[in-house]
Amino acid sequence: MAYRFLLVSLNLDAILGEVTIAARREKLDEMTKGNHLGDAYAATLGRVRAQKGSRSRLGTEALMWVLNSERPLKTSELCHALGVKIGSTNLDLENIPTIRALLGCSLGLITVEASSDTVRLVHITLQQYLFHNPSLIQSPHSTMAEVCLTFLNFRCVWEILPTLSSATSTIPFVEYASCYWGKHARKAKTESVSPLALALLVRFEEHISSRLLLLHYYKNIDQGDLAFRWLSFTGLHGAASLGIPEIVTALLEVKAWNINLIDITGQTALSWAAVGGYEDVVKILLQLKDVNPNIAGTGHGRTPLWWAAQHGHEGVVRVLLERGDIDPNTPDTEYGRTPLWLAAQHGHEGVVRMLLERGDIDPNTPDTEYGRTPLWLAVQHGHGGVVRMLLEREDINPNTGDTKYSRTLLWRAAQHGHEGVVRALLEREDIDPNTPDTKYGRTPLWLAVQHGHERVVMVLLEREDINPNTADTEYGQTPLSRAAQGGYKGVVKLLLDRQDINPNTGDTEYDLTPLWWAVAGGHEGVIKLLLQREDINPNTVDTQYGQAPLLWAAMGGHEGIVKLLLEREDLNPDVRSLSGQTALELAASRGHAGVVQLLSEPNSPFQFQLDTQRAGSMRRRALSPGNISNRNCEKRSIHFLDGGK
Repeated sequence: MAYRFLLVSLNLDAILGEVTIAARREKLDEMTKGNHLGDAYAATLGRVRAQKGSRSRLGTEALMWVLNSERPLKTSELCHALGVKIGSTNLDLENIPTIRALLGCSLGLITVEASSDTVRLVHITLQQYLFHNPSLIQSPHSTMAEVCLTFLNFRCVWEILPTLSSATSTIPFVEYASCYWGKHARKAKTESVSPLALALLVRFEEHISSRLLLLHYYKNIDQGDLAFRWLSFTGLHGAASLGIPEIVTALLEVKAWNINLIDITGQTALSWAAVGGYEDVVKILLQLKDVNPNIAGTGHGRTPLWWAAQHGHEGVVRVLLERGDIDPNTPDTEYGRTPLWLAAQHGHEGVVRMLLERGDIDPNTPDTEYGRTPLWLAVQHGHGGVVRMLLEREDINPNTGDTKYSRTLLWRAAQHGHEGVVRALLEREDIDPNTPDTKYGRTPLWLAVQHGHERVVMVLLEREDINPNTADTEYGQTPLSRAAQGGYKGVVKLLLDRQDINPNTGDTEYDLTPLWWAVAGGHEGVIKLLLQREDINPNTVDTQYGQAPLLWAAMGGHEGIVKLLLEREDLNPDVRSLSGQTALELAASRGHAGVVQLLSEPNSPFQFQLDTQRAGSMRRRALSPGNISNRNCEKRSIHFLDGGK
């Protein structure tokens, strides 16, 4: 609907833009030949360019800014940007157009979002059209970078105290220009940008843009630390963080810099370039004779290699590792994480490969927080490629656990269902598949069962040395009981296929068996699998409630489960609850008519307990209006059975 309305609106504007009846009729005929927005956009853009005087320039440049800005622009920011005259030295307030004038010059292609006071294109389809038809403005990013730098070099902007933390209401464009001129310059470099950038960066510490750029990078940086005019975030730091090699080279030629200076954020210029992945800038800085590539930043002790490895910047890592004086094992001082640790955590296979090719790399260095090794991190996050690379090392220990609960690599992979990682680990002959954690005594198999990771369970059970009956130490629950509790039919089948499985083992707390858990949870498919076993005991009574599976099924009104249990010849029909009630009496008291019917049928094992009159009485009681209406209200539930731990 909005699409059609926009099309009609644009066509009407084009038609009414003509001043004579004949011209309007001709325009109407022309517009009706097109049947989509592209034709309407093309016609409207043609009218924008055909406007007289400065209206054409304002309309096209406004569209350029709205289309190519790095974030949505406020109306005041757009007006000030279009009021900048390249080549001037100060801002002429009389040259700033009003937002009303800009909207008029754009002929309806730009609108204002009232809730945020930001400008946007009238429709997403216009953005798509302009990106596919870029001839409206040539080299938009070059123009935008020039405008930003011209603005930042205005006398009125240099006069702003660098201690301010936000743009002033009188010069609102300063924040956008400070934070994004580098991004525009990087997308389209021109000779005119470099001198403007040098004029700003040579005395960068004295300019408000140095502070605004830092606040852009670090939203929660200590405001008190930025209150001084002598900010150590220099022009070289700023240029390195923006990643424009031509400007970095020019800066190094016009002034002597302390290349190893640590700025207020604790980083050197080389670290800033490494963070951004700017390989060319890193190369330029590494050619300087005094540069130290191993300087760790203050605060957290992160080196340039640390930053590059964390972000997966392979080119920067390669350039740094080519230096003979680089230390690849330097950890941060916060948590003791090495470059290899970070690369493994994020799955940066290329970086991991380059680091492992170093003869002086230590692949087992754990962090100081939880004692997690690079292999441990790769396993946890399921980075199979990284895991295999690390496992190829002879000096890797695949049984290493964290220092808190001794959870092994296999334990973690099984927990998260990383089948490929589990397979890779089990290929190692020195892996122990049964090692439990020290908190709850849960093995890798137990964890895979708990989360229903059927494929992982299958892979683990292929090991002859796996023990499928190992219970946890918290409740003494076996993997089979946990699978039955969760209703994981496929997992239960895999476990029952093991000849060494014990299907009757109850937990150590209340002697709750796999069949008991399945009945309590109403998992009919699991119950059917369990009852197919000849060695299953359908009469086991728990020690907490004194209830057998049949009593729970009758009390819960599970007709299908009751029917399955009744098919077992070894079912005990005399079993009673702690209050002395039979399954039939429990079902009748709760209004479960279907269950009562099953239990009182002529061929039921309960029939010998009842005469016809008593059975009929129970049926009438179960089917009474009071019981039927209150059936759900009276139904008991076992709250601790809703998933377990």
